Amino acid sequence: MRPFLDQARDLLARLVAIPTVSAEGRGLEEGARAVAESLEALGLRVEVVFGYGAPVVFAEGGEGEKRLLFYNHYDVQPPDPLELWESDPFRLEERQGAWYGRGSSDDKGEFVARVMALALFKEAHGFLPRVAFVVEGEEEVGSPHLESFVASFADRLRAEAIFWESGGVDAQDRPVAYAGLKGILAVQLRAKTAAYDLHSSYGAVVENPLYRLSRALASLRSEEGRVLIPGFYDRVRPLTPAEQEALEGIPDESEALRRAFGVQGFLGGVQGAEFYKKLLTEPCLNINGLHGGYQGAGSKTVLPASAFAKLDFRLVPDQEPEEVLTLLKRHLEAQGFHDLEVVPLEAGERPARSDLTHPFFALVRRALEEVYGVKPILYPNMAGSGPMHPFLHHLKAPAVGLGVGYPGSRVHSPNEHIRVRDFERGSLAILRVLERFFLGR
Repeated sequence: MRPFLDQARDLLARLVAIPTVSAEGRGLEEGARAVAESLEALGLRVEVVFGYGAPVVFAEGGEGEKRLLFYNHYDVQPPDPLELWESDPFRLEERQGAWYGRGSSDDKGEFVARVMALALFKEAHGFLPRVAFVVEGEEEVGSPHLESFVASFADRLRAEAIFWESGGVDAQDRPVAYAGLKGILAVQLRAKTAAYDLHSSYGAVVENPLYRLSRALASLRSEEGRVLIPGFYDRVRPLTPAEQEALEGIPDESEALRRAFGVQGFLGGVQGAEFYKKLLTEPCLNINGLHGGYQGAGSKTVLPASAFAKLDFRLVPDQEPEEVLTLLKRHLEAQGFHDLEVVPLEAGERPARSDLTHPFFALVRRALEEVYGVKPILYPNMAGSGPMHPFLHHLKAPAVGLGVGYPGSRVHSPNEHIRVRDFERGSLAILRVLERFFLGR
């Protein structure tokens, strides 16, 4: 194993061993200190900033007129269900050419790859390039305090471009980069029709909350997946020629995904470029869970008093979570569901998409092709969500997602891992971007 991989494994093992589970408030200060120490070892000036939820690690330093900003997070998802792990989730284990552990991919492995790329740059060229880091501890719970941090620190975060967390290769081992993220609004709908659960015989005369909730949910979306809330699509920004070109350049893996998912087909029968347009650049509504009444074994003849559903809206530029929440409430009122309670589950995140014509994307694509030997794939944005919007809004700089994962990394699942060869190539790709950006070669 190359020496830098030994160093990377040791650092990753140290970080994985700290159970930085933000949903449970575990290990966050310890995790922030470990991240700070690894950045100090590079020669950066580091501050652990309190007052914005979990501690935020801010680091800066290096030489040069231009500057790049790295965004990462040190918090992880809970490891449950523990019985499905083949090894301790908080002890890094190497087997069959991969590193296993919670956070090995999302996002501690990504962070370590950036640290190692900078160390390799310093070793090869004799100086550290001018960079900054923001490493937060609340990404896995929606980054509720990050926007206020970015707004407060905007002058100190200025950079020509931003390296976003996550990325890697696709199923065919082609490098993937992305230029944005969808926004998200998560809500809970609650229906209550009686003071307490009743005998099911009263279903003849008393409304069942599950029926009522189901009718409300059915009013929100068509069978093809189009959201039926009036005004929902009004703010959706039309695709630019560069974004449309990027969509058309994505290799079609829709049929392989259909087989892997075990579904008969996709909503609206989409495939090819239309599949990726719908997946990546159109908003959607999903029901995450529907709850109410008896859930145990066998039968219980009961009329439940209450029921609730959890939903999420994935949003695209220029939709606003607050406005979508207002539109949802207005729609339910108009449909006669004034008695349903609508409860936002978190503040929501705004969508973000960088300008694909910015020269930084051409630079990144050249660097990726040099390292991987094949043309990279550029996504206008990912189908998932994250806190990119505050950075694009306050810093006015493009963001590109590059990483070390692959589709089988099992992010958020038991047996999360990264393949060592992906980590090596991903680190070298970041190094190559740094060389092209700072050295012009």
